Amino acid sequence: MTTTPFGRRGLLKTGAAIVGVSQLGAPFIIKARGETPVKIGFIDPITGSLSALAVTEVEAAKWTVDQINKSGGILGRPVELLIEDSANDTGTGVQKAHKLIERDNVDVILGDVNSGIAYAIMGVTAEKGILHIVPGGHTDPITGTDCKWNTYRTCNTTAMDTSAISGELIKRFGKKWFFVTPDYAYGKTLQANFIKKLVAAGGEYQAELLPIANADFSATLIKAKAYKPDVLLNNMGGSAQINCMKQFLQFGMGKDMALGGALFELESVRSVPKEAQAGWWCQEWYWNNPNVPAVKTFVDAITPVIGKKPTARHWMSYVSVHAFRMAAEKAKSLKGIDMAHAMSDMELPPEVSLMPGKIRYRAGDHQLMSNIHIGQMHPPEGDPDNFFTIASTVTGEEAAGSVESTGCKMSFPT
Repeated sequence: MTTTPFGRRGLLKTGAAIVGVSQLGAPFIIKARGETPVKIGFIDPITGSLSALAVTEVEAAKWTVDQINKSGGILGRPVELLIEDSANDTGTGVQKAHKLIERDNVDVILGDVNSGIAYAIMGVTAEKGILHIVPGGHTDPITGTDCKWNTYRTCNTTAMDTSAISGELIKRFGKKWFFVTPDYAYGKTLQANFIKKLVAAGGEYQAELLPIANADFSATLIKAKAYKPDVLLNNMGGSAQINCMKQFLQFGMGKDMALGGALFELESVRSVPKEAQAGWWCQEWYWNNPNVPAVKTFVDAITPVIGKKPTARHWMSYVSVHAFRMAAEKAKSLKGIDMAHAMSDMELPPEVSLMPGKIRYRAGDHQLMSNIHIGQMHPPEGDPDNFFTIASTVTGEEAAGSVESTGCKMSFPT
């Protein structure tokens, strides 16, 4: 197995050559010297309410591909990264998948942050027989009831995140919850999983489903204040979550109820007032994990290039690109069916997983069994990027439950 070294001197030279994501065109291409390149198609909502998360994933993919090319590429061939903007629109995402596969002849598709778009792209990649890795789309059916032989996922399912955090929220705050949830695939499965856990514990709730790019939360927050919950779960993402947090503060609700939920990602944490850098949440990966030597090596290598500590989105993209590399090298092939078989129960080495323990893409549902950190968000402590204190860690195997519980019935073509 080929590993990718992190040479600081070489990395700094690399950093000078990497084009900033803000200058990104569509498609953006990284290419090493040589012929017959290996092509990675990456689809993400570079524009729209989830753009901050997407730009982070793209940033990490560019850096990772550059590192792989410096180490000889994949199967001895240079790697091209072709990036397309789904614009947070399902139709556009599907169109871009067709373009990358049919015109650009990519060997793998990565994407999308938006779970609904990732889900729709799955139909295209399965039909075309192309390996599809979802770095950061969380809705359960992707590796659950609608799992497909060619699709693997790196980030957690919503069921995994809610399983990991629900008990902590109940223990610390109580069983009366108010949900502010985006009205699309991710939000619906996230809220449903939270409700299942809460009701089983004898709790009660109220909920509001709002547009994914919602900006005005005043009416919803008035309802939440009147309900007097123990905790408000802000399930929104990207700019919508940021707006909700800011308005939560403007309404003076911090003294009335706790904050918490599944994901409050560092891209959003960095964009809210320090008073809103609070609550108990999951981190699907965190840079300040001194017990894992490979994490420090990765953080020290990428930080000078991106200008800040990496986030879980950097990790999702980094792992996904390397998983494709490992699958191709294991299969000695770029055929979708060969690589899909190679990824089945494929265990990631520590320098790729950046986690302790056995981190693998589970054969039964193609879900990565990665660790989940539970802890408290707070204003920076010690380091300007240190917003989170880990209280406990739940393994992916614990959080995911059995393959049977996901509803996935995996079937490969003969």
